[in-house]
Amino acid sequence: MTKDRVPTSNRPTRRRLLKTAAAFAGTTGALAMPALAQGKRTVKFTLPWLAQGATAYAYVADDQGMFAKRGIDIQISRGFGSLAAGQAIGNNQFEFGLVSASSTMVCAATGIPLVALATTNYDAYLGVLVRADSPIKTPKDLEGKHMGGIPSSVEFPLWRAFAKKAGVDADKVDIVQADPRVMERILIEKKIDAMFCVTSTSYATAKALNTNTRALLASDYGLTFYSNNIVTRPDVMKKDPELCKGVTDALLEALAFTLRDPNAALDIFLKKVPELSLSPGGREFSRLGQGFMLASAVRPESEDHGLGYSDMARVKEMLDLVMEYAVPPTAKRPNENELFTNQFIGSVRLTKDEWAKAAAQTKEFPALLA
Repeated sequence: MTKDRVPTSNRPTRRRLLKTAAAFAGTTGALAMPALAQGKRTVKFTLPWLAQGATAYAYVADDQGMFAKRGIDIQISRGFGSLAAGQAIGNNQFEFGLVSASSTMVCAATGIPLVALATTNYDAYLGVLVRADSPIKTPKDLEGKHMGGIPSSVEFPLWRAFAKKAGVDADKVDIVQADPRVMERILIEKKIDAMFCVTSTSYATAKALNTNTRALLASDYGLTFYSNNIVTRPDVMKKDPELCKGVTDALLEALAFTLRDPNAALDIFLKKVPELSLSPGGREFSRLGQGFMLASAVRPESEDHGLGYSDMARVKEMLDLVMEYAVPPTAKRPNENELFTNQFIGSVRLTKDEWAKAAAQTKEFPALLA
């Protein structure tokens, strides 16, 4: 594959791509909305990270009036990691937000009160990323190699679960603690042989750095984790179920819009976060993030039961792994039927033909990781 060279001075980096969104993301909700109409409810909402294609539907819901028609003035703020977003919601800094399933579970197990109102997409793309020209072809090939990781992250402890499923002796893999701001770069520069990460995000970052990568996905070895949940606190759900339904329906309506017309959704997102479109590679970085997210939203859960549905048997399996690998022994296992609810699911659906179109439009993205 021919690579288009970007002049070094203009070459995008993860820091540059994300920094362009950072200055804008924290104020988008406040700037985008007009003066409040009488009776409109102001809601503080946190993203798991900076404004990215994977969470573009939150901006679509704002831009297209999906919150407003439900009497909600949404104030969208950037996040500082999914675990931190869950903690911020649990500590009353936000009423709602998007939080990864693994972080939702870790928060609940360590005493932070959360409830997942919906699951927006069903594969976190957890796994091992390697350079496209790497001799590592199977997980077993990792033995004797240097693998980067972020031990303090929620995802990294699940490395041992992946290793067990894939038949890897984890003790034979040299773990290199990496700074998340430069992990893709040290992979590109061959300072590490592989990295354990959310591969879709790191693939897009490496691509912006003009480097092709591929992934050994945990889901291919029977270890699939749901991605983002729409999350609030149990007290909010108990006190104001109508608000919970309004926020959930608005976001799922925007997700449906994005599944039907991803190009229109991307245009809206880049209008709301214009710094990304001005950054070299920013549009493609956003397109990839949105595309990977949409591909993992096309699943039997959402097709059969409506957007946002969580399979409680799957939730239990994920929670078993989190309790075994990702939390301290003192953690208390939450009840999966209290931590996740389908109470607000079922009103936002796609037709059979729309699902088929969505599957066709997103099939390129998982293939990029192969």
